[in-house]
Amino acid sequence: MIQTVQSADGTSIAYEKSGSGPALILVGGAFNTRQSPGPLVPPLAEHFTVYTYDRRGRGYSTDVAPYATDREVEDLAALIDAAGGTAMLYGHSSGAILGLLAAASGLPITRLAAYEPPFTAEERGSGPLDGWGASVQAALDDGDRARAAQLFMLGTGADPAMVAGMSESPWWPGLLAIAHTLPYDLALTGDGLVPAGRLARIPVPVLVVVGGDSPPWAAAAAGAVARAVPGATQVTLDGQTHNVDAAALAPVLIDFFG
Repeated sequence: MIQTVQSADGTSIAYEKSGSGPALILVGGAFNTRQSPGPLVPPLAEHFTVYTYDRRGRGYSTDVAPYATDREVEDLAALIDAAGGTAMLYGHSSGAILGLLAAASGLPITRLAAYEPPFTAEERGSGPLDGWGASVQAALDDGDRARAAQLFMLGTGADPAMVAGMSESPWWPGLLAIAHTLPYDLALTGDGLVPAGRLARIPVPVLVVVGGDSPPWAAAAAGAVARAVPGATQVTLDGQTHNVDAAALAPVLIDFFG
């Protein structure tokens, strides 16, 4: 059943919950809605009360302009309050960055797992975000959601042939429906650098997870995040990529959160 909670700026955040036990909120990345982590929910719901939600501007959640990453942190604060006042978080991709920023902001998060937060710059001006975000925004300003989605995918390193064929896939309309939120994911990534000073303020246990078959940037980012967060640990899942298999990930999360 879909429920809603109101964020600080009046945005209505839609969520669903299942299972029983301590609250665990799943935070999705680009192109994700509350339905995206579907295969991960059943094994986690055997141990936790699992919350999935539509980030602002997606699915059944509303939106209030102008966008700021702090507004998304406030969305999580409202959801944590609805979950009982404290919660554990698992974030994937840009959702991992959002979880890290939320923990650093002092939200009542007791544990955080982050899968491949997409920090991709080694130094200022060296990352793929240079010009990427502007091109995605320009396509959206022109009303071309398909072009924006394609440019975003290409910017992540996706195979051009695969991207070209995406428009024929059954899930393409769903991706276009939330393509206007892609700048939100780019804003969370910022300049591509790990905000080490901010992450150093995280006071809770953090697990950083990376796929063994992911591109080199993923391991580099995971390592930089793990070094920045006091006491953080890092795990590599052999054979996994950015699109991690729920069957491989769930036992790691259950062990960490349990």
